[in-house]
Amino acid sequence: MSSGPSVARPQSKRMWILIWIRALHTVIWLFFAGCIVAIPIAGILGRFRWAAILTGLVIVEVSVLAANRGRCPLTDLASRYTEERVDNFDIYLPRWLARHNKTIFGTLFVLGELILLGLWLISSR
Repeated sequence: MSSGPSVARPQSKRMWILIWIRALHTVIWLFFAGCIVAIPIAGILGRFRWAAILTGLVIVEVSVLAANRGRCPLTDLASRYTEERVDNFDIYLPRWLARHNKTIFGTLFVLGELILLGLWLISSR
């Protein structure tokens, strides 16, 4: 009977869609994590315009999260393709990092901005 493969095919398609969503989510996360890390580095190098651009990009991302009640829209999309709800079901990150991501990178962002502000004030003297 051919009922086996036809039943498995939709599940397989769902799995591949979830893999692509997780991969895209991870790439976007890497981009914004890199922006957050690069902000104080740009300040140290005196590249304040670049630091402002990076800050603006991160603020856009934070606005997207805020508009979606603190969740990435890709998390909502991934939830359509799996019943799993562990902290990293929607992204290729270690579970502990996915769980504490906003706290870790929110803190790094604020600290980076404070460093940037201090460097900018010193350079403008």
